[in-house]
Amino acid sequence: MNKIIKKEILSDNVVKLKIKAPLIAKARKTGQFVIVKLGKNGERIPLTIVDANVRSGTITIIVQDVGKSSKGICALNEGDEIDDLVGPLGKATHIANYGTIVCACGGVGTAPMLPIIKAMKKVGNKIITILAAKTKDLIILEKEIKKFSNKIIITTNDGSYGIKGLVTDGTEMVIKEEKIDLCITIGPAIMMKYVSILTKKYKIPTIASLNTIMIDGTGMCGACRVSVEGENKFVCVDGPEFDAHKVNFDEMIIRLNAYK
Repeated sequence: MNKIIKKEILSDNVVKLKIKAPLIAKARKTGQFVIVKLGKNGERIPLTIVDANVRSGTITIIVQDVGKSSKGICALNEGDEIDDLVGPLGKATHIANYGTIVCACGGVGTAPMLPIIKAMKKVGNKIITILAAKTKDLIILEKEIKKFSNKIIITTNDGSYGIKGLVTDGTEMVIKEEKIDLCITIGPAIMMKYVSILTKKYKIPTIASLNTIMIDGTGMCGACRVSVEGENKFVCVDGPEFDAHKVNFDEMIIRLNAYK
């Protein structure tokens, strides 16, 4: 049950796990996620389903070691089993032919962006991906992203790879070069906030996939609530994707920091 079929180390603190979960694999749609829990007293961690294979009955998730529970998941090996795996959860990404899409992703946000890029490319969109991280060592899935992107721009804070700068630098560079019909952004909350500010300036519709704290994943606990155009929304059932220009990122960041 929920056995790990394959494990791949992507960087010092990021691993990719292929897990046997036939029912989830069959039901999963682009943009949806699972909640993973290890042990009786473990935390419930939401993780995007990066890929699913109905034939093999497997799903793929990518996990970053940022705390006790995620460290435990990253420490699992092939043949180990995950105690609780619930999903698919959340609303699926609306896949359509928009035209030219900029996908601005930062750090491990590249993982949930990959299935969206694949799906959007499949229906005929031109995909320009901005792949950003603090250093070269933290860039993940570059090969996979390139396969489904018409163009890729890599930025690193320290200039160790690609262009020295932030994800917003790469995004604005693209905006100035051609007409953009849609921007999708996934990454740290502060990054998505500034991508949203940038695209609002240029009047480009923008979708953000939010990464709030979750507990039950069904809208009962309220831990994942965010303000969207002044209304309370729950990321687990109303999202995870929202119109970025309507999200109160400052409030979201305060709530995320409160859990620290």
